[in-house]
Amino acid sequence: MGEKIHEIFTTMTKEKLQFYVPEPPGRPGHETDFSYLRLQPAGAARKPPINVTGYDTRDLATGLIRVLDDDSQAQGPWAEELSEDLLVKGLTAMIRTRIFDARMQIAQRQKKTSFYMQSLGEEAISVAQALALRDGDMHFPSYRQQGLLIARDYPLVEMMCQIFSNDKDPLKGRQLPVLYSVPEMGFFTLSGNLATQFPQAVGFAMASAIKGDSRIAAAWIGDGATAESDYQNALTFAHVYRAPVILNVINNQWAISTFQGVAGGEGITLAARGIGSGLASLRVDGNDFLAVHAVSSWAARRARANHGATLIEWVSYRAGPHSTSDDPSKYRPADDWARFPLGDPIVRLKDYMIKRGIWSEEKHHDAQKAVEKEVVAAQKAAEQHGTLASGRTTSAATMFEDVYKELPPHLRQQRQEMGV
Repeated sequence: MGEKIHEIFTTMTKEKLQFYVPEPPGRPGHETDFSYLRLQPAGAARKPPINVTGYDTRDLATGLIRVLDDDSQAQGPWAEELSEDLLVKGLTAMIRTRIFDARMQIAQRQKKTSFYMQSLGEEAISVAQALALRDGDMHFPSYRQQGLLIARDYPLVEMMCQIFSNDKDPLKGRQLPVLYSVPEMGFFTLSGNLATQFPQAVGFAMASAIKGDSRIAAAWIGDGATAESDYQNALTFAHVYRAPVILNVINNQWAISTFQGVAGGEGITLAARGIGSGLASLRVDGNDFLAVHAVSSWAARRARANHGATLIEWVSYRAGPHSTSDDPSKYRPADDWARFPLGDPIVRLKDYMIKRGIWSEEKHHDAQKAVEKEVVAAQKAAEQHGTLASGRTTSAATMFEDVYKELPPHLRQQRQEMGV
């Protein structure tokens, strides 16, 4: 008996537990193996009716909805016959977003602002959804959805003044650069703690339904924020109350320097996690403007018809650094974006429009030049009101404003002592 116990104990001590940490499929000096994306051919994904149950979208949550194929042709049931005007507006807004980003990135390097975050490589997602939804619908964005504002023609000067925190900053220097707030344009006050956007959007959508309104909500977070508890809370409320909301998860593969597998995306799609919460869940090529517009339109119709929320995982790639404070060469291959199999969203839409005969390389060049002039002119106008480098920033007096209806005595005294 003693020998048997000794044998069991010896066997148990050999079976040591091992702690597991997901590793990205590429590191600096080693090419990324993008086979983990599990791509599908364009046009292969079915298009269900808008009243489909969450459980019956399992194939769409694990597959990939694509419209544009490798020859820049639209394929499958999700292909829409979009108007020339809408396509030109969409492509121009994407170009404007990218050039705007590039100028502001340079401005940060010139110390005109303290911080900036680009949406490089992700422009199609915000621009196409902005054009698919209605005025009055409310977006609860992350810090890479400047395309929502640009697609709706919000003045670039206003955005730049907020970035420079100057004396014409609409937010009076109270938000970090790129954390805009334009609710009148359907752009809710942006929070740097991204997961909070989901329950806020669900709450807005529930309130809209309670009031019998017609406005829906759209929430935006990244792959990393899906590991937050706010994310799961929002999914539960969205399912239980059939909230008229679109829950956008942009899977750009990286949460700062942490690969998406750490947020639960290894071995399963982020969209598939929505099935367990009872939500219609779709995984979509986020670099395909046509796919983004079609799926956004479908989800919006579903919400307005009181069939509930839709969770959408947009597969894309963060082409640049997380922010101006980040150096991606420390944790991923330098040529990752060039090798990303879903390509550049601007190039893909441009090539499709050329194939349709409504665009050309010459028109594209002219559009880029015109947008460059527009952005440069806006920057000059914004800089007249000051930048971080010039020292003409928002007055310190504004810290005493818009908080109390009547300023308390101790704050009046502090303001007098400051001489403002």
